[in-house]
Amino acid sequence: MRAFWITAGAVLALDQASKAFVVHGLDLKSRLAIDVLPPLLNLRMAWNTGVNFGLFSGNSDASRWALIAIALVISGWVIWWLPRQSAPVRGLIAGGALVGGAIGNVIDRVLYGAVADFLNMSCCGIDNPFAFNVADIAIFLGALGLIFFAPTEAKPRDGGENSR
Repeated sequence: MRAFWITAGAVLALDQASKAFVVHGLDLKSRLAIDVLPPLLNLRMAWNTGVNFGLFSGNSDASRWALIAIALVISGWVIWWLPRQSAPVRGLIAGGALVGGAIGNVIDRVLYGAVADFLNMSCCGIDNPFAFNVADIAIFLGALGLIFFAPTEAKPRDGGENSR
């Protein structure tokens, strides 16, 4: 589980540091937009009260706390489930990325009432209206990694079939 905790901590630290730098350090919360390498990379301030792409957005405290609870339950389940599996290191890293990202967005919801999204990327004549953050990337890649790298069988409890 060491790879899991290192990954979760690194993702959480990178997410919170990037948000502090961009939102507060570069004052994106007031400036609202900074073109970095247009159209490939732009910073666009967006306070997301929903999940990815603003789905299930709601400005009520009930929806905010419901999304916090869902993220904590999913994170808790991953933390409980992974050690009971014969997860390869790639699976542990994927789980750590998912949990680190989820906790990063939970911190935003607690502190600000919404998730601070700021990365915006467009290409090839397609104008992307959505913004995201480091936590969103980690959650997406972590979930994808768990699909591909998580084991399908639990660890044997008694040391295997021959120990009977």
